[in-house]
Amino acid sequence: MKVRFAKSFSRLLKTQRKFQSLFEKAWKNSQAKTRSTSTVSKGGVSPVLREVVGFGSNPGRLGMKLFLPKRLPAKPPLVVILHGCRQTPESFDAASGFSRLAAQRGFVLLYPQQKNANNAHGCFNWFRPSAVARDRGELMSVRQMIEHAIDRHRIDRSRIYIAGLSAGGAMTSALIATYSGLFAGAAIVGGMPFGTARDAVSALRAMKSGTAPPPGGWGSPVKAVSPAQSVWPNVSIWQGTADRVVKSVNAEACVAQWLEVAGIPEEMRRTVVQPWGTLVRWEQHGRFRVLLYLLQGFGHGLPVRDLGKEGRGRKLDPFVLDAGISAPAELMRLWNLKRFVP
Repeated sequence: MKVRFAKSFSRLLKTQRKFQSLFEKAWKNSQAKTRSTSTVSKGGVSPVLREVVGFGSNPGRLGMKLFLPKRLPAKPPLVVILHGCRQTPESFDAASGFSRLAAQRGFVLLYPQQKNANNAHGCFNWFRPSAVARDRGELMSVRQMIEHAIDRHRIDRSRIYIAGLSAGGAMTSALIATYSGLFAGAAIVGGMPFGTARDAVSALRAMKSGTAPPPGGWGSPVKAVSPAQSVWPNVSIWQGTADRVVKSVNAEACVAQWLEVAGIPEEMRRTVVQPWGTLVRWEQHGRFRVLLYLLQGFGHGLPVRDLGKEGRGRKLDPFVLDAGISAPAELMRLWNLKRFVP
C-alpha cells in the first residue's frame, strides 16, 4: 500500500500494564430479563432501545438491543452497530443519532452489547480466536441476533449493513470476513483488519505499532475462513490522523485486506482532498468497493457533524467526536437508505 497518512504519532498506549485489565475475562452465569432501556434525546429521556433475550444459544454471552421504528416498509433493511470499549449501545446511540436515522429512513437498528463479565472494559474480544471463529463465541452470538431480527421483523436479506467503532470495528472485520454473504455494506471506524492478533499482547502491539501482513498478504485470513465466497460487501474504512489508540497503519492494512479480497489493484485509487481530510476511492464495475476516509487531525472515535443545539458529541459519549463530516449521515448515503415515506 502506498496510501500516505498525513501525521505520525509519538505515542498511543502509555504502557501495556495500564491496559492489561482491558482484556481480563470473567463470567457469572446470569441472564437479564427483557426490558426497555433509555437514551437521552433533545426532549429528555425516552425509551428507545429494547433488550431482547432468547435470540439463540448465545455462546458469546452478549446482550442484544433493538430499535424498531413505529413505521417500517414491508421488508425493512437492518443496520447493525457495534460499539467500542467503554461505550454502551445507549451512549453510542444518543450521541450518534442512529435511532433517529432509523425512524426517518425506515430500518431496524440492532446493537449487540458486550458484557463487563466478558471483558472488564466492555470491549468485544476481537483478538481471541475462540470469540471470532465461525459459528462460535461472540461472532456466533451476533449472527444469531441478526437471524432473530430477520425472522421476527421480515428483514430484507439483501439490505443488511454493519458498522463498528474501535473494538467494534475489529469485530466488524471478523464478521464480514466470516459471513461475507450476509452483508451488503460495512464500515470499519478506527478498527483493525481481520487476522491481526491471536491474544491480548499481540492485539495491544498491533494497535500501537501495526503488524506485518500474514503470509499470502492481508487477504489471506479472509480467504482462509471463507474459501468458497465470491461476493463481498462494499467496505468503507474511517481513520483519524491524530488517533492515539489505533495507529493509522491499521487502516492501511484494512484497505489492503479488502482490495486483495476483491482483486482490485491498489493503483486504481482515486483520491479527492476534502475540507475534513482525504477520501480515497476504489471502484469495480462502476461502483465503489473500498473507501478510505482519512480525517485530518481527528482522534479516536466516530465522526459526527455538530449541528448547533442538536449537537451531541462528547456530552453524551466521549468517543463520538465533532468533525467536518458525519459518518452516520454518510453511511446512509453509501447504503442508499433514503427517507421512508409510508
